[in-house]
Amino acid sequence: MKTFKLLVLGLILFAATSSQAQVSVNVNIGTAPEWGPSGYSEVEYYYLPDVEAYYDIHNSQFIYLGQDKWIRSKYLPKQYRGYNLYSGYKVVLSDYHGKTPYTHYKEHKVKYHKGYKGKPQKTIGYKKNPAKKSDHKEKSNKNNHKEKH
Repeated sequence: MKTFKLLVLGLILFAATSSQAQVSVNVNIGTAPEWGPSGYSEVEYYYLPDVEAYYDIHNSQFIYLGQDKWIRSKYLPKQYRGYNLYSGYKVVLSDYHGKTPYTHYKEHKVKYHKGYKGKPQKTIGYKKNPAKKSDHKEKSNKNNHKEKH
């Protein structure tokens, strides 16, 4: 009987600790990116008019049309890799909850054309501006040149 009680107690403790572990694992999933607009917590997607793409917050993926099909990727397509996500406008799709925001692509493309700017936006974070390496090299070269003469 004593062994049975210990077994039941062990199972209860095991179940309690495993359920807590599941909760803590899921806490950070779906966190908005630093370049996302601040003030929106219950949003699943942004539409990026300048690059005609969507951003899936929960999966941290861009969704864009490529070769007649919708592609999900951690990165924008090659032609937009230099695009500044911090300064580009993001349309917050607060009224859409599903898995395929691009079903409304034709409407979004017309309503939010390239260059579209709505209300002013503040991003969640700030882009860090590291010192330009070329400036540093140029100054270094000038100093080396002076020392040689």
